[in-house]
Amino acid sequence: LSAARALLAAGRIVAVKGLGGYHLACDATDARAVDTLRSRKARGGKPFAVMCADLDDVRRIAEVCPSELAALTSPRRPIVLLRRRPEANGLAPGVCPGSPHLGVLLPYTPVHTLLFGLPGDPPGPRLLVMTSGNRSGEPIVTDDDEALTRLAGLADAWLAHDRPIASPCDDSLLRVRPDGTEQVLRRSRGFVPRPLRLPVPVRPALAVGGDLKNALCLGAGDQAWFGPHIGDMGDLATLEAARRADARLRGLTGVSPELVAADRHPGYHSTRWAARLAGRAPVLVQHHHAHVASAMAEHGLDGTTQVIGVAFDGTGYGDDGTVWGGEVLLAGYTGFRRYARLSPAPLPGGDAGVANPCRLALARLWAAGLPWDGDLPCVTACAPDEQDLLQRQLTSGVACVPTSSMGRLFDAVSSLAGVCHRAGYEAQAALELEAAAASAWGADTAAYAFAGGLDPAPVLGALVADLRRGTPAAVLAARFHRGVARAVAEVCRQARQETGLATVALSGGVFANALLEEECARLLAEDGFAVLRHGEVPPNDGGLALGQLVVAAHLRQEE
Repeated sequence: LSAARALLAAGRIVAVKGLGGYHLACDATDARAVDTLRSRKARGGKPFAVMCADLDDVRRIAEVCPSELAALTSPRRPIVLLRRRPEANGLAPGVCPGSPHLGVLLPYTPVHTLLFGLPGDPPGPRLLVMTSGNRSGEPIVTDDDEALTRLAGLADAWLAHDRPIASPCDDSLLRVRPDGTEQVLRRSRGFVPRPLRLPVPVRPALAVGGDLKNALCLGAGDQAWFGPHIGDMGDLATLEAARRADARLRGLTGVSPELVAADRHPGYHSTRWAARLAGRAPVLVQHHHAHVASAMAEHGLDGTTQVIGVAFDGTGYGDDGTVWGGEVLLAGYTGFRRYARLSPAPLPGGDAGVANPCRLALARLWAAGLPWDGDLPCVTACAPDEQDLLQRQLTSGVACVPTSSMGRLFDAVSSLAGVCHRAGYEAQAALELEAAAASAWGADTAAYAFAGGLDPAPVLGALVADLRRGTPAAVLAARFHRGVARAVAEVCRQARQETGLATVALSGGVFANALLEEECARLLAEDGFAVLRHGEVPPNDGGLALGQLVVAAHLRQEE
């Protein structure tokens, strides 16, 4: 322990064995150490979490309200998103670039407490970066021998203990809303496998979630159990982690599933794995239907009455074979109708396009009939040959799938406003757009207006006009957020007039955006709607399996 503390103080990176796996730790005030860890993990600009020795150290770097304090000090000991102090008292700039928030947690094992040192011990760092012990895209390392090989080249030293880790479990992540309620963004250590009570009984079933932020859900009767956060199902290691999580859930609960549910996407690794588990075709559930059903189940709705489901995310396989993600559904557990959707635009290059928000911005301008003028930030961010290739793609339709994704619109607007043109990690452009909007939120109350419900063409035109008037990027971002919220309220109002439905469920990864979720909820509540927002179940794909579970159970009952 003394040697580990001395190495951290000297700017080294130490692999620390915790409760659910290894962390990679370094001094959060040492810029060189933080940059070295970021480089070794190939993490891009994605923020790191910071473990503080005690609450006084938390208050040095972040503002903390009583509800956030309660979450930090609860037995679950999650990472809590806190508003960082402007001075942040010595925190290295590379810990959390481009974000007004810090992910903060307190020690939750004796090893962590001893690593910071007891009274009389030689002093060491009081603020430690604590990031999962793995390479990018791989599951967290739990085995001591594996740690020496898989973390070689990442860590300079290893600090272990003699308690074997039977169940890998990443740190949970949440934020606290202004009203004191919590929104869990990653549900893992401290939350699983505590059961959730279902509003309606289900046959024994396993839902495998999606390919991103994967978490399994096993259900029987009136109870459902989530497995821990697994991550992105992109390789054999994560598939093996999912198999182990499935076996542990069955062993803990004694439930043997009679059916298996999965996403409709034909290319998902999770869907193919579900078919092998079931020995036949699994019950396939549409992605955004599952998001809405997840919110319904968390709030105890029995499904006898439909809700207006607003499902906004980055990517979901649509019934028409295109990429959905800006959906307003009239939904219950037994089915749904697509009431409205964001006007589609081409998604050039698939995943390559997602990593280049400037290309998404040009595609959105093209779909809206707006020119690629050289004074626009997204145009100057693309080289001439890149523009030429993109123009040919859009004109011919080659490698361009239509998408109604709200997440991709946020990415596009981020580049159009000059905030983020290239994304080094998932949702970077949207997160930085939210951060910019937050800085101007109280100073500007104007909102861009969508046409015909969810057509963003006039929004883009107004944003371009404001750009040319010299309007700051933060103000553009705030007006866009307010415009999306008002469009949501207007579409829901129209749906209520036509159907009489007065309950709205907000789900999908876009609603991890605190500004957007709060503004949508406020406008809807003021208009007399009952608003369902996620709490313990993540709004992103980490909560997808719960929706799959209840939908699949009802579909089989209908059969």
